[in-house]
Amino acid sequence: MDFRAIVMGIAFALMWSSAFTSARIIVADASPLASLALRFLVSGLLGVGIARAVGQDWRLTGPQWRATILFRVCQNGLYLGMNFLAMQTVEARIAAIVASSLPLLAAFAGWAVFGERLPGRALAGLAAGFGGVTLIMWARLSGGVDPAGVALCFGAAVALTVATLAVRNASSGGNLLMIVGLQMLVGAACTGLAAVLFEPLSVRWTPSLVAAFLYTTLVPGLLATWVWFALVQRIGAVRAATFHFLNPFFGIAVAAVVLDEALGPVDVLGVAVIMAAILAVQRARAAPAGRLARS
Repeated sequence: MDFRAIVMGIAFALMWSSAFTSARIIVADASPLASLALRFLVSGLLGVGIARAVGQDWRLTGPQWRATILFRVCQNGLYLGMNFLAMQTVEARIAAIVASSLPLLAAFAGWAVFGERLPGRALAGLAAGFGGVTLIMWARLSGGVDPAGVALCFGAAVALTVATLAVRNASSGGNLLMIVGLQMLVGAACTGLAAVLFEPLSVRWTPSLVAAFLYTTLVPGLLATWVWFALVQRIGAVRAATFHFLNPFFGIAVAAVVLDEALGPVDVLGVAVIMAAILAVQRARAAPAGRLARS
C-alpha cells in the first residue's frame, strides 16, 4: 500500500463519515427521501456529464450493468434511504457507528454464508467488534434512543453489506466515473419513486439546508464514491476496506464538532473497541490476499 493509497483511504473515510452529519442537518428541514432523490439526480447528472466530457461512454459490460444496478438499489435505495429516515429520530453518531460495522458484517457474511476461512484473530475481532456495537447501542437504548430508528440503521448496514459484494465487478473494466454517475441515477429513480409513493413533500429553505445539501451531493455523494472505486482498483477491495476502521472515530468526531453531539465514556470505549476490531479483522483478511498476490 503506497502513500497515495493511504491518502485516498483516509480521505474516503473522512468524507464517508461526514455524510451522517450533513444528512442529519438535511432531514431537519426537508423530506428525507425526496432530498435523497434530488441529491442522487444532481450527482448522477454531474458524474455522467463529466465522464462524457473526458471521453467515457455508457456502454458497460453485462457484469458492470448488473453490479451497477444492484449496488445502487442496495446502497442508495436501501442503505441511504433507511439512514435518512432513521436520522429523523436518532443522532448522526449512532447511524455512523452502526454503519461503520460494514467490514465486520462483510467478513461475517463471507465466513457464515460463503464459507470463507478466517484466522482465529479475525474471528476474535468479529466478536469484539460486535460487542463494541452492542455496548454502545445498549447504553443508548437504555437512555431513550428510538428503537425503530436504531433498527433502520442496522437494516441499512445489512443493505450496505450486500452492496459491497458488488463493488468489485462494478469497478472493473474502466469507465469508472461513468459507472459512478449511472449508479447515482439508479439511486435517484429508486428513492424518487419511494418518495412519491410514501412521503409527503416538506421543505423549509434555510442556509444550513442548502449548504448541507450541496456538501452531501458533491463530497460524500460523488467525490467519495469515485475515490472508493479508484482505491479498490488500486489496492483491491479487501485492503481498501481496512480504512473503514477510521469511520467510527471520524463519524463521532464530525458530529461532535458540527452538531455538538455529546460523547460519554461508554461511547468512547465502544468506538475504540470497534476500531481495533475492524483493523484486526481487515488485517487478518488482507494477509492471505497478500500471500496469494506474491505467489
